[in-house]
Amino acid sequence: MEDRRLWSRRSVLGMGAGVLGAAGLAACGDSSDSSASVQPDVPKELLDQAVSLKGSSMGVLSQKLYSATANDALDKSISKFADSTGTKIENSLVQADAGDVVAKIDAEVKGGVARDLAFMTDSRFIAQFHALGDLEDVTDVVKALTAKYGEPCAEAKNFCVFDGKWFAIPYHFIGIGSFLRKDWMQEKGIAPKDVYSWEELRDLCLAISDPGKRRFGWGLTMNRSGDGNGVIEALINAYGGSIASNDGRKVTFNSPETVQAVTFLGDIYTNPKYKPMLPPGVASWTDTSNNENWLAGILGYTRNSFSVYADSKTKKNPVYENTHVFSDCTGPATDKSLLLGQSQGFVVFKGAKNAALAKLLAQYLVSGPALVGVAKEAPGLVMPAWDKVWDADPYFTGGDPSFPLLRTMSQQPLPLKTKNGLAFPQKASAGQQAVVAAYVLTDMMQQVVQGTAPAQAVTAAHAKMVQIFNQQGLPQ
Repeated sequence: MEDRRLWSRRSVLGMGAGVLGAAGLAACGDSSDSSASVQPDVPKELLDQAVSLKGSSMGVLSQKLYSATANDALDKSISKFADSTGTKIENSLVQADAGDVVAKIDAEVKGGVARDLAFMTDSRFIAQFHALGDLEDVTDVVKALTAKYGEPCAEAKNFCVFDGKWFAIPYHFIGIGSFLRKDWMQEKGIAPKDVYSWEELRDLCLAISDPGKRRFGWGLTMNRSGDGNGVIEALINAYGGSIASNDGRKVTFNSPETVQAVTFLGDIYTNPKYKPMLPPGVASWTDTSNNENWLAGILGYTRNSFSVYADSKTKKNPVYENTHVFSDCTGPATDKSLLLGQSQGFVVFKGAKNAALAKLLAQYLVSGPALVGVAKEAPGLVMPAWDKVWDADPYFTGGDPSFPLLRTMSQQPLPLKTKNGLAFPQKASAGQQAVVAAYVLTDMMQQVVQGTAPAQAVTAAHAKMVQIFNQQGLPQ
């Protein structure tokens, strides 16, 4: 039986979502004194600071991007930095959608064998690692980057800061969006819009479906997956419900607003009226399934990070030219989309053996020259996290028609508020992040699909959330 430990070798790259693995790729620097080994796009101030670290080594843990070529571009940037500084850096990949990633990395930190530097999605992981005491204060790095590149993306200020101190360094902004087949819409005489309510979108997806032509409008799953979690939480928020209170400390899930949202969503998967718009096998999809089906041209709508859009563009898939991009849907409690996007944040783990080199590498990788190579392989999925980096290369502003939307999303004033007093982003909460990681939302929807009354399923999910918050040190 193949070894499925947390960290394995590069062969793990070909595995699907749900398998947690790392792929070691040594980026061994040249220890020669030759100036030819110094790359011109590594800032001189970083090279000067790295002089005393020459000959040292460190490990990096990278959250695996959907695009293999983007992962390779990141490897090249790390190799470039290692060559320039005369250091040795090993980069490993981690599949973050395996539910036990936090526990396994925490065990490595506590055991003194964790990588020095890692980047992880801020809204999903940083609060959990901070609550476990696994992170070093990196406020000094963020202050230095702010002086050079201006302000970081708005949502990162919520998810990376605790008690006024930064525990993650914003790396790159992750575009999240909704995608419709505008050619299918045109055939039905439907003009695309920039804003839809969830009810409007549901009806549109049914209208453009045609199972006989292998056209299925609704490309979303309720199965255990990051995508399933994302759409469920987004829809509940738009209806005025939330996992927790705005301060992130109290479970508030069981509310009339949440029940209304779960009822609406459950109806899509159980009402025979909507069966024509559900693709075959949607109940068992994993995180890559909607990407694969979208790229195969059989979906009319999906909601995803920009990985699916990036893949269609870089691989010249005809779906790209027929994609209408919009932000997200509104609900009864909202006048505008609550979509914030996300960002990857660099963290330095407690006990890091080469924290100084880790901090210098992070400062290099957020810069325009290092980021643009990765961004071009993952359009919209990897975008600048810092104001001035957006203008560091023409690609970031003009590389795709969707980029202005993403820049606005990354820099929009926050919080975004609902009519009933919720404010997003809510305060970063280890409890909320642990609830999402435990797939309480998708498990709840599975119960509804199997016949449990929405109110009953919400009540049961609320009870599970209370247990998880208590375990995270947030007594209810």
